[in-house]
Amino acid sequence: MSNIIVISIIGIIGLLIVLFFIFVPIGLWISSMAANVKISIFNLIGMKLRRVVPSRIVIPLIKARKAGLDLGVNQLEAHYLAGGNVDNVVNALIASERAGIELPFEKAAAIDLAGRDVLEAVKMSVNPKVIETTNVSAVAKDGIELLVKARVTVRADLERLVGGAGEATILARIGEGIVTTVGSAKSHKEVLENPDDISKRVLSKGLDSGTAFEILSIDIADIDVGRNIGAHLQSLQAEADKNIAQAKAEERRAMAVAKEQEMRAYVVEAEAEVPKALAYALREGKMGVMDYYELQNLKADTDMRSSISGTGIVDSDLTGDGRND
Repeated sequence: MSNIIVISIIGIIGLLIVLFFIFVPIGLWISSMAANVKISIFNLIGMKLRRVVPSRIVIPLIKARKAGLDLGVNQLEAHYLAGGNVDNVVNALIASERAGIELPFEKAAAIDLAGRDVLEAVKMSVNPKVIETTNVSAVAKDGIELLVKARVTVRADLERLVGGAGEATILARIGEGIVTTVGSAKSHKEVLENPDDISKRVLSKGLDSGTAFEILSIDIADIDVGRNIGAHLQSLQAEADKNIAQAKAEERRAMAVAKEQEMRAYVVEAEAEVPKALAYALREGKMGVMDYYELQNLKADTDMRSSISGTGIVDSDLTGDGRND
């Protein structure tokens, strides 16, 4: 019975030891002591209790101390709990210290928490980045389209990384400056002869204001001649004017046709009154029978002459007797 108790006690003690080594990162504590970075074992246990991965704190801290940076455990742990990338921040601090750039831990942490790559920003401060625009379409005053492509050399401004606009804003402003500069040129030939004028005018506008970058230079990489926008617009205007003129002419023609129909109606109406007038004249004695026959002979002679000449003109019935005289 006593042997069973002893074995049980030994098993419990062994289990506790195993759990202790699993829960307490002894390896990290030994590594920190070997690197002359003083971290107590209780501090490591506290990290476990606060759900902080000790290796995410201890290894960057050892790296920082070896690089000569004075960083504390609490600083790194607070940044980790805030959702930051501790290792990236420490690498950025080491790079800035080697490059002679002043970058406090608080500023680096703020840049990292803002969602920007602080290490990439430090590298861009040392080695400027070249951004290439797409073909920007601009039209000179002579109506010729130019397709301009520019290369922009920028350097990250660490003081404006938090809250500063990104690369998309830089490219948009560059495109706007190119369009304005080309549009103010009297001829596209002037732009082709002096492409550096675009760089000078655009660079003088201070396009990096409010952004996270400092523009170092703007170089025109390529200029291609595009369409003749002016001639195209003139042709469209001429086509529109032609359509308007045709519509107005059609309107006048329709009015003329309507007027002609109206006048014909007046003629038919007047011709309908002729038999009545003849009958009235005969009845009142203002016109004799011989006068009427002379009028009929004259009409017959006129119709015969028209028939012989081939005009085929036949007068309407003026006497009201049902015949075409």
